[in-house]
Amino acid sequence: MQTISYNVLQFTRYKNLVNLSVNNTLGKELNFNKKYNRKNIGSILFRALNPIAIQDDCCYKQITLKTYGGGAILRGIKQGNVIGTKKQFIVSTGQFIMSKIDARNGAFGIVPSCLNNAVVTSDFPVFNVKTDEVLTEYITLLSTTKPFLRFAQSCSRGTTNRQRIDVEMFLKKQIPIPSISDQESLIAKYENKINQAENKEKQANSIEQEIEIYISNMLGISKRSATRTYTSSAMVCEPSIEFVATPRPTTAPYNTYILDQSIQKEFYLLKFENFKDIHSWKYDGFEKKDNKKGILFSNSFKNEKLSNVLGVEINPKTSFPNIGTDYDISFIPMECISDEYGEWKDKRVCNVKASKGYSKFMNGDLLWARITPCMQNGKSAVVEDLRNGYGCGSTEFHILRNSNKNVNLHYVQALLRLPIVLKDAMQSFTGSAGQQRVPKRYLENLSIPLPPLEVQNEIVNHISILKQQIKNLKQQATTLRETALNEFENEIFE
Repeated sequence: MQTISYNVLQFTRYKNLVNLSVNNTLGKELNFNKKYNRKNIGSILFRALNPIAIQDDCCYKQITLKTYGGGAILRGIKQGNVIGTKKQFIVSTGQFIMSKIDARNGAFGIVPSCLNNAVVTSDFPVFNVKTDEVLTEYITLLSTTKPFLRFAQSCSRGTTNRQRIDVEMFLKKQIPIPSISDQESLIAKYENKINQAENKEKQANSIEQEIEIYISNMLGISKRSATRTYTSSAMVCEPSIEFVATPRPTTAPYNTYILDQSIQKEFYLLKFENFKDIHSWKYDGFEKKDNKKGILFSNSFKNEKLSNVLGVEINPKTSFPNIGTDYDISFIPMECISDEYGEWKDKRVCNVKASKGYSKFMNGDLLWARITPCMQNGKSAVVEDLRNGYGCGSTEFHILRNSNKNVNLHYVQALLRLPIVLKDAMQSFTGSAGQQRVPKRYLENLSIPLPPLEVQNEIVNHISILKQQIKNLKQQATTLRETALNEFENEIFE
């Protein structure tokens, strides 16, 4: 009997339709390798329902799922009386969990042991895994692939921003299930490259720590913490998920003892400090000015206030005297400065006419983010080779301008990116939470070592070499991670 082959039309029996999506009907969202047997997801994942009524006087761990294969993490621990949805479900280690809303963005994962007995709402379906047929590591890895992400999108319905996955449709889909030995082999190959990537990242982190040690040794900076916090006695603590109150004393609210020929009183609930010793007001204790020499004080070189050697401004009065209004200049918003390496990474331009309302920059300026969290991440850069010598951009930069031939701004930037400086700068934050900024006076009063220019240059050159090593290692780690996933995808998908 002659068989008719259609190149344009494809026929499907109505009973085999799972949904009326063209991609779904043609099977185009997942092109699996035909060498592995396929099974319905519902034959290896079974819905787990372990309901619990939330009690007001108990604390509960809550789960959230990171998108794009980030997995299940702790969202927080809350007292039952502040949890609105009283009917929830308990999860167990090793269960497969998804977010109905964000499944289309890869919000899948396996419940880790640290989240055992956490609670979730019905928006987070939980499944037991048939482990005699499929390894949880295989399911987790499969759910991180780009084709699986497109597959989850094909199972989602609703408006663009509120699409929810159709769980029943999801469970009717078929995925390849290699033998357990093949799954173990695929996972081993993947994890081998991931382990190599992690080793590269550890090496990079070690070099980053080496930079701090190198600067301290070169400049003769004594090792010290940024601040010393004196914290009053705690009345409430949170050891895990229970709240425990410290017993109140039954007699006097203090202990009395003799120290250095004088009577001392140790108060349980109150703490007293001399006003002159208070460095900043914090809810967890007063910080005392125990570091009068400064956090970067050098025993080997002269120490100078930053404002004595550089100009420190938020939005200096810069004009563009040598170019007309129709010329282009560099445009540097906050996102164009790298957190990781402290570099100007995305070189954009704008017209001089469009610079109104932005900070004005000149060639060689050091831009240092003053707003959290950018400042905490070390976002800063020396901007050189600006278009026509000028630039404009975010008003959230402190601008350090150099007219001192004895100062290398790259050296100053290296000091300002040190973790000890970033931590110390946080103590000077002003403004409300989420919009806190480091005031100009912090940089102006910051004391830095000022060695001869040749020493500054030597430090800058050595750090540049170390930074390149860090970049190479992190790029190798990224490549290994991408290769690991690509090799897995190539094995599972055509």
